[in-house]
Parts: sequence; structure tokens; C-alpha cells
Amino acid sequence: MELVTPSIGLVFWTSLAFICLLILLRKFAWKPILGAIHEREQSIDEALNKAELAKQEMARLTSQNQDLMQQARAERDEILKEAKTLKDSILNEAKKQAQVEGAKLIEKAKIEIENQKKAALAEVKDQVSTLSLEIAERVLRTQLDDKTKQEALVANLLKDVELN
Repeated sequence: MELVTPSIGLVFWTSLAFICLLILLRKFAWKPILGAIHEREQSIDEALNKAELAKQEMARLTSQNQDLMQQARAERDEILKEAKTLKDSILNEAKKQAQVEGAKLIEKAKIEIENQKKAALAEVKDQVSTLSLEIAERVLRTQLDDKTKQEALVANLLKDVELN
């Protein structure tokens, strides 16, 4: 195989064309390509920064949401505690009121029983006085002369009174 030696003219023109191509590529292709790459790099950096900010905002919102949830739970527990206290208070008040009303009713019933008892005693006294008058009337109607008859009559009347 033979080795071909390049001529100096060919090397010169090839090198010159290559250098021109490099200058043209640098001026018209590399600057726009590097500019586009640089812009893309900046937009990616901005997107990463925005993503980091969004992540921080999400963390802040999550923390704030947890704080709000804790506050809501605390308020709910406080409301439930107040409701239970109010319920117990209402129940105790109702029990006290029922006891007072019951005591009033019992006192009223005692007074009514006492009044009924007094009325019954008054009626019994009235009947006793009526019976006493009847006995006296019968005694007077019988012969007042005979003392033995009077005593027997009083004894009979007393037996009648005890039986009724």
C-alpha cells in the first residue's frame, strides 16, 4: 500500500475552511445554542427555586394547618367540657328544684292530713256531744225517781256508745 502525502496547498485550504467554519459556527451557531442553553439553565434554576419556595410554602401551610387542627381540637374539647359542666349544672339544679317541689308537696300533704284529722276530730267531738245530749235527754225522760233505773240506763247507754 502506498502512502499518499497530502500537499501543502490542500492542507492550507482545508485548515482555512475549517477555521472559517469554526468562526461561522461560533458566531452564528454556538452563541445562539449557548444562549439557549444558558436560558434553559436559568429557567431550570428558576423552576427549582420556585419549586423550593412552593415546598417551603407547603411546609408552612401544613404546619399552619396542623396548628389550626390543634386549636380546633382544643376548642372542641373546651366546648365539650363546658357542655358537660352545663349539663351537670342543669341536672343538679333540676334535682334541687324537684327536691324542693317534693318537699313542698309533702308539706302540703301533711297540712292537708292535719286539716282532715282536725276535721275528723271535730266531727267525732260533735258526734260525742250529740250522743251525750241524747244520753242526757233519755236519762231525763226516764223516771228520775228511781235511782237504780237511772244507773242501769246510763250503763246500757255507755255500752251502746262503746260498741259503735
